[in-house]
Amino acid sequence: MQTQLTAMAVVLAMAAGAGVSASAHHAFTAEFDADQPIQLRGTVARVELINPHSWFHVDVTNDDGSVTRWMIEGGTPNTLFRRGVTQDSLPIGSEILVDGYRALDGSNKANGRDMTFPDGRKIFLGGTSAIEQPQ
Repeated sequence: MQTQLTAMAVVLAMAAGAGVSASAHHAFTAEFDADQPIQLRGTVARVELINPHSWFHVDVTNDDGSVTRWMIEGGTPNTLFRRGVTQDSLPIGSEILVDGYRALDGSNKANGRDMTFPDGRKIFLGGTSAIEQPQ
């Protein structure tokens, strides 16, 4: 009987933990707007390869000379690592062009589709090919 109670407690704890992590994850449409594409040119300020999504912080200089920091969501670290994307792929201070989709809430946040370097190299942040060379 004690073994059955212990097993049941373990199963319930695992189910409760799975529910918490599943609710923390979001769908694209819950946070971003596919009808609001955005293009940002700036410099890489910070790279966070963390689960469940990576974050790339980019400083964008506005027309008036002020700087706005944008948070760009990328794919999972594991997916990016398997495609050759590491901390070294985006050195701090690198100039970058980001294509993505704005946050629904109007904050300085976007879901990144890809980042392009001045030499034409491209880092794809979510689909099938991570780093493409210019043609």
